[in-house]
Amino acid sequence: MLNKISTDIKSVLDEFLPQAKLKENDVLVLGFSTSEAGGGNIGKDSSLEVAKAVYDVLYPELKSKGVYLAAQCCEHLNRCLVIEEELANKFNLEIVNAVPQLHAGGASAVTAYTIFEKPVVVEHIRADAGIDIGGTLIGMHLKEVAVPVHTQQKTVGSAVVLCARVRPKFIGGERAVYNPDLL
Repeated sequence: MLNKISTDIKSVLDEFLPQAKLKENDVLVLGFSTSEAGGGNIGKDSSLEVAKAVYDVLYPELKSKGVYLAAQCCEHLNRCLVIEEELANKFNLEIVNAVPQLHAGGASAVTAYTIFEKPVVVEHIRADAGIDIGGTLIGMHLKEVAVPVHTQQKTVGSAVVLCARVRPKFIGGERAVYNPDLL
């Protein structure tokens, strides 16, 4: 099952990242129910092994592109985010005092907190793209306007995966002309 999860997230990334058009210093938010990916119910079967199977693929891929990862915690920490301290400083994000635990933050957040160089927790971020594995509701952390990105790979393990990127808002009326590179 862990090999399948690693293969699945790699397939999602191979399809999603080119469409997301992420640049260096952009932020990708990850909402990830290890319970759902492992075949259980969200919040009931947290698994550090399942989290590791995803992070071992996802994190190096994003780091190699200079993209920051923001790992969403579960509802017991109000869906706050584990990020690198460098990102918090760069965007002047207020750090809050919380250390994710398996059943108060979730296995994904615990894994991020373990592997990040200088992990901190923040309440809010406006990410440039997102991956939601298992219905964790990441929309609150995406910039306006979120655009769904459909991938052939529809699951990671047993969990449904949904991806989104953002684009600038359209303003103006019928006379407005838009930059196709920003669509």
